[in-house]
Amino acid sequence: MKKLIALLTVAGFLTFGMANMAFAQNEQKTDNSAQTEEVVTEEAPAEQAVLMEDADETPQQGLHYVLKEKYIQGGALWMTPVLICLILGLALVIERVFYLNLASVNSDKLLKKVEDAIQTGGIEKAKELCRNTKGPLASVFYQGLDRYDEGLESVEKSVESYGAVQMGRLENNLSWIGLFLALAPSLGFLGTVVGMVQAFDDIERAGDISPTIVAGGMKVALITTVFGLITAIILQVFYNYILSKIDTIVNDMENATISFMDILVKNKTK
Repeated sequence: MKKLIALLTVAGFLTFGMANMAFAQNEQKTDNSAQTEEVVTEEAPAEQAVLMEDADETPQQGLHYVLKEKYIQGGALWMTPVLICLILGLALVIERVFYLNLASVNSDKLLKKVEDAIQTGGIEKAKELCRNTKGPLASVFYQGLDRYDEGLESVEKSVESYGAVQMGRLENNLSWIGLFLALAPSLGFLGTVVGMVQAFDDIERAGDISPTIVAGGMKVALITTVFGLITAIILQVFYNYILSKIDTIVNDMENATISFMDILVKNKTK
């Protein structure tokens, strides 16, 4: 009986001890897992914070940032003249576009108004109408009407002469646009040649043809050519648009002056 009690007591102690050991191990594992999760949880925000800081420190490379960076790489000495050509060329282009748009009129409506004015109020009323109408075509008509008393031949000569004057005004500043159009790529090529010479000077000083030196020098040298060609392309597109606009206005003026002379001849015979 005593042996049985002693055996049960030992078994109880062993069972209690094993249970405590298992519970301790489970608690330790749980604590370790919790600590690991805390470490991971703490490291994750830390990594996210680092990534966010890196993202904040990384500049947003927009178009203006890239252009500024390339401008600095190309060198202000050679990039500035190309930029000046672009700015002045675009300023002249904008001025010509506005002028040509204002010079464009509906010639058929103007001819109809002139004819009605001649039939209802005579030459003086037609002159007043042309004087108050903007555009080169109305100015040409006014000059012709102003010579009406001298005969139709004088009117025709006046219309032709003043038409040539108006054509010259339409083509005003085109020579300057053409200059900047040709000058921009030339300056770009000049900067490239000078940059290549400097690159070869760097190679000579280094005493070795290093790919880094060659590639870096050539990249910087070619940037001026790229910007010069971009400037020339932009100005060329607008230059051709202006030429086509001028051709359209001139053709319309020539057709309208023929109709204008027909109106004068018709009303002269009445």
